Amino acid sequence: MAQNELTFAQSIRLFIRLSRPLFLLGGILLYALGAGIARYLGASIDWGVYFIGQVWVTSLQLSAQYLNEFFDSPDDLRNPNRTPFSGGSGTIGPGQLSRSTALYAAATTLTITASLTVILFEQADISPVLVMLMGLSFLGAVFYSVPPIDLSTSGYGELVASILVANFVPFFAFLLQTGELHRLLVMTTFPLTALHLAMMLAFEFPDYASDVKYEKPTLLVRIGWRNGMVLHNLLILSAFFLLGLAMVFELPVLIALPAFLPLPLGLLQIWQMRRILAGARPNWTALTLTALVLFASTAYLLAFAFWTR
Repeated sequence: MAQNELTFAQSIRLFIRLSRPLFLLGGILLYALGAGIARYLGASIDWGVYFIGQVWVTSLQLSAQYLNEFFDSPDDLRNPNRTPFSGGSGTIGPGQLSRSTALYAAATTLTITASLTVILFEQADISPVLVMLMGLSFLGAVFYSVPPIDLSTSGYGELVASILVANFVPFFAFLLQTGELHRLLVMTTFPLTALHLAMMLAFEFPDYASDVKYEKPTLLVRIGWRNGMVLHNLLILSAFFLLGLAMVFELPVLIALPAFLPLPLGLLQIWQMRRILAGARPNWTALTLTALVLFASTAYLLAFAFWTR
């Protein structure tokens, strides 16, 4: 009996790791950002719709993650440089969860997403723009890993994922509360798109040798690691440039200034990349952790500023 209970407990722990709850925080932060902008502009938040929309985002995000684990697990098993943030969850394989677990989990969360879509159509003021956004989000999340489209190996998957998370999620939250878009969304989310794409590139560096060996054509493999480092650094710098430019176009200073606090972290990330380029031994865990914290902290500070003004 004790052995069965231990096996069950291990399965639960592995499934939690499979779900990668830390990554779900990104969807929560970006959703809160969109709703915070709506509140800042005077909208009255419908909390029932807010929470249904948040669960819709999280269930769709889980679907994408489970599908990615199902289709990428054979390659992930061959990757010797997996970190807590790259190379898959590391929970599928001999003595761990089966691939079918990820597939069944994806089917479940996709069903939940479909059910919540019906509820949202009944509860919220649905506009054509919102319907299109939800449709594109669903297609992007599903076909990020699913053949034959498999955006993750197209060279465009990283950009699509960044747009889905950094643009579409806050747009979705804002539309649910207001029914229309606003220029503040563009001003605040475009810098985050650049930071998210830089983060995606950072996550691919530990997998680079394995991806090249097994011919997995990610964005980094397609452009090469040297060009990838240059692009990564330019994306971080361009994110804060866009944030400063947004202030010129009347993004409130008290909203934008707190988002510059992670700039030293961005410079640290650039420094790490330059050291690796110069031949230093890479610390992949530190590199990927810094990339994650840079994106998440900037998103949090923007969301916090809108909610508290």
